[in-house]
Amino acid sequence: MKNKLDLEKQFPNISHWINEQGWIELGQDEHSRSMVRVLDEGGLVWEGKNSYKTLDEALRKTETAITKWLNN
Repeated sequence: MKNKLDLEKQFPNISHWINEQGWIELGQDEHSRSMVRVLDEGGLVWEGKNSYKTLDEALRKTETAITKWLNN
């Protein structure tokens, strides 16, 4: 449980998003070349870059994007 709580503290808006708003897809597939996609029932809300140096960087960029979207 400690790791779960640490991630929720590090990425509170990602946690909120996947529990209340929609879902997040990680990884590339035949439909999208981006590494991270944030979606809700209406479709794509945000799409990240093709690659990141680390998973931590990808999650931090996603947290920032969700924060901006929630504050609009």
